[in-house]
Amino acid sequence: MSAFRSDFLRTLSERGFIHQISDESGLDELFAKETVTAYIGFDPTASSLHAGGLIQIMMLHWMQQTGHRPVALMGGGTGMIGDPSFKDEARKLMTPETIQTNIDGIRKVFSNYLTFGEGPRDALMVNNADWLLPLNYLEFLRDVGRHFSVNRMLSFDSVKLRLDRDQSLSFLEFNYMILQAYDFVELNKRYGVRLQMGGSDQWGNIINGIDLGHRLGTPQLFALTSPLLTTASGAKMGKSLNGAVWLNPDMLSAYDFWQYWRNTEDADVGRFLKLYTTLPLDEAARLAALGGAEINEAKKMLATEVTAMLHGRDAAEQASETARKTFEEGITADTLPSVEVPRSAFINGIGILSLFVTSGLAASNGEARRHIQGGAVRLNDEPVSDDRRLITLDDLDQENGLKLSLGKKKHILVRPV
Repeated sequence: MSAFRSDFLRTLSERGFIHQISDESGLDELFAKETVTAYIGFDPTASSLHAGGLIQIMMLHWMQQTGHRPVALMGGGTGMIGDPSFKDEARKLMTPETIQTNIDGIRKVFSNYLTFGEGPRDALMVNNADWLLPLNYLEFLRDVGRHFSVNRMLSFDSVKLRLDRDQSLSFLEFNYMILQAYDFVELNKRYGVRLQMGGSDQWGNIINGIDLGHRLGTPQLFALTSPLLTTASGAKMGKSLNGAVWLNPDMLSAYDFWQYWRNTEDADVGRFLKLYTTLPLDEAARLAALGGAEINEAKKMLATEVTAMLHGRDAAEQASETARKTFEEGITADTLPSVEVPRSAFINGIGILSLFVTSGLAASNGEARRHIQGGAVRLNDEPVSDDRRLITLDDLDQENGLKLSLGKKKHILVRPV
């Protein structure tokens, strides 16, 4: 990859964001000479994005920080179909009401990373339902659909892999890449967008948009993709043992978000410091070079910096202090995640298995029993070996209730109400 002149591409290159660019020299020249508007699309498949999408948000963040205008495109229209890229089967169709609810939830995250407004470099959030829903289907087929070769569409990996596995691809999904290409052209007409960014699995869709723009007379459009990230052990980013690592605080607390990053594998620390924080590169390199037990200090720094961007500096520092008290001093901190259980349940006693399921530390009694048999369960920091143990009022601390622990890193307060 060449040495870039523009601040934006140089920053992305140095921090490890770039997988492919459609025209490196052309895009670099464009960024070096003018304010560029670029977009990334986000599917509203849930009411929050998860940590797997954070790399895309950071790309938009760095774009604005280097003097350009980012656009976050909400897929209110394309979300009614669903992106088939590299999926084993069709997405379940969502109602317009569900899609709008999801967009409203996703919107909350972006203000932590981008500055929105009316200025030439202020970020925009737009919804492709604004131009896709009013489309006349026959006119769209005539004016746009005629530019797409089915033979070429079948050659894209996102489609080819699905068909090679003898898994059906509906005509509805097949339209998705046409609509995404049309988004690129429409965004250029409305907002002067010249670049679409996304994960490497979106390369074919983005190239379709560039080709359509050429056929419909737009200025030269560009593509830039980031690598699809996994952890050093191969796990998918944004997933934990307890499920998705959501970005919205009402779906995952700042403390649990902090813990996800604190548990980063040693081999990933340097890479994640560059991708997910704004720390200077020399500081990221210094932290990544720490060895032995000192690498834990780098992990704490990573967790605090990533959490501070999303939840605010105060919440990040509080999460760090809660973890310190819990793991280093053995103190039950009031800021640990908590669950409320009726006090009446403790009068005759509630089974430890049931309490583990209620607290969310186990999905079933059987899973909780296996954890106990494996020696991973503690009650108020004391090991539990009897899976028939009843928890009564005598186990409750007057101030905090009781503390359930699974292993060394998962703790929750059970508060009687």
